[in-house]
Amino acid sequence: MIPLRSLLRPNVALVLALSLFGFLAMAAGQMQQTAPFVTHSLKPNVYWVEGGGGNSGVIVGANEVVVVDAKTTPAGGKELLDAIAKITPKPVTTVILTHSDGDHVNGLAAFPSGIKVIAHENNKKEQEPALAKGGRGAPPADHLPNQLVTGNKESLRVGGISLELYHWGQAHTSGDLVVLLPQQRVVFTGDIIAANRPEPLIHLEKNGSSEGWIQTAKGVAALDADVFIPGHGAPQAKTDIDARISKTEAKRAKILELISQGKTLEEIKPAVGDPAPTPSGAGPNFPTFTEVVYEESGKKIAIRLLHLAPTLN
Repeated sequence: MIPLRSLLRPNVALVLALSLFGFLAMAAGQMQQTAPFVTHSLKPNVYWVEGGGGNSGVIVGANEVVVVDAKTTPAGGKELLDAIAKITPKPVTTVILTHSDGDHVNGLAAFPSGIKVIAHENNKKEQEPALAKGGRGAPPADHLPNQLVTGNKESLRVGGISLELYHWGQAHTSGDLVVLLPQQRVVFTGDIIAANRPEPLIHLEKNGSSEGWIQTAKGVAALDADVFIPGHGAPQAKTDIDARISKTEAKRAKILELISQGKTLEEIKPAVGDPAPTPSGAGPNFPTFTEVVYEESGKKIAIRLLHLAPTLN
């Protein structure tokens, strides 16, 4: 009988280590976000605010304000609230979280107690371990999600604002939400779309999935909207998202083809055009899309072998 470990790729452990390193680097980098805040008007009473981490959405209703994502730090959260106060004196009553990354949730610490925090159920599960460990900059326990989305689509009204929340599966993380304003035809994508990155970022430590990202991005592109506000970077059009999907599908198929040919990770990276690694200390060193797909393939092999193990004895 061949030992299972001899059939697994040795690089899987390396990529796991890179995933952890990227996650820790992200946490450290999130604490140093210094980009200035700029408020942009999208539609009447709909805005997006860049700076201080991930993009945030601001929707002004009849008597209250809904915010999408809350910046990186308590100071950033306060600056976001100050920016909203320049738009309207109406109170912020609700925050919708697109996912659990610190640069989108940690600013909640500056928001008032008793605020409604809407998120996918897996988002809350991902935040709880960091909070239990006293995660630096993590929102306080009373600011964890308190209204959970459990299905693939949920329609609701807050302060006269019609909202549709979508979850197509595990993608950037296991708890992604995409927010559609059907009347204004505006979408907040969270980090499903990050316009400042050339390819999708998948957090394997949060059970993200390259296949799930493609499924989710196709769902986003199919929404009836004029403008898509990404988790990072400038607004996107439907054609931008379609082009990103096409490029990602082609690259993933090529990686899987090379894996099936027995190529190593070191052989695959240049073959699919991966850039040189980011120099140490130049910013978060996240696993590349290629490394993610390679690791996912190794996990599938391991699962198949474990299922076959009883018959191999």
